[in-house]
Amino acid sequence: MRPSVKHSKMNRIIQKLKETDLSENKEKKLLSIYFTAGYPKPDDTVTILQELEKNGVDFIEIGLPFSDPLADGPTIQESSTQALKNGMTTKRLFDQLKNIRETVKIPLIIMGYFNPMLQFGVEKFCQKCQEAGIDGLIIPDLPVDVYNEEYKAIFEKYGLLNIFLITPQTSEERIRFIDSVSGGFIYMVSSASVTGSTKGFGEDTKAYFKRISAMNLKNPQIIGFGINDKETFNQATIFAAGAIIGSAFVKHLTVNGTENISGFVKEIRDI
Repeated sequence: MRPSVKHSKMNRIIQKLKETDLSENKEKKLLSIYFTAGYPKPDDTVTILQELEKNGVDFIEIGLPFSDPLADGPTIQESSTQALKNGMTTKRLFDQLKNIRETVKIPLIIMGYFNPMLQFGVEKFCQKCQEAGIDGLIIPDLPVDVYNEEYKAIFEKYGLLNIFLITPQTSEERIRFIDSVSGGFIYMVSSASVTGSTKGFGEDTKAYFKRISAMNLKNPQIIGFGINDKETFNQATIFAAGAIIGSAFVKHLTVNGTENISGFVKEIRDI
């Protein structure tokens, strides 16, 4: 059995944020890429992780497929459906990740819905994350209040950060509460719509970005939803520490498989 990640070691997400100049005028902003585990082929997970790190991505979000992904647009929903047809399960993902820290050093985050984690067992899930070297979780349907009261201690026991989402509709009071219980970064949803549905950012969205930036939260913000090319990446990162690309990368995988991941990343950001 492989040794667990030591608690004394700084979480890789926090380490990455500490070593990156997040000032507004800094040109290099953090790039996080999302993909669905087990897609396009069941055993592509490790190859995709290795290729993304090799090409200068800062964080990777590994999507745990689920049959009813409410926050996801059609592209990610279809990839999730296909991954389940490919035989992807929570256990299989952990099997694929068991030696990942031998080759991939950057922060890894599992993004998924709470139901599969409950079925697996929350503590067992967190323990498996720690054994694999996962740094954080994004669980869109786990309310911050429930997390804070029932699960925070378990996550912290296994050295995991829970990353919360905020939207343009989230009240200032709730944003400040999320900031108070968060570590790492806050996932700032660019709109109230599902992933992959935005074409550029309108004035309302830019005003929202500015409003959150002016709150001077203790946790930096990384923007997701609607980031699909260099232009939207650059627009979003004027106001935040970085941005997350999901649907556009999943589309790339649909067309190209694991080929030319380097080309995709270079189109977003010159390394």
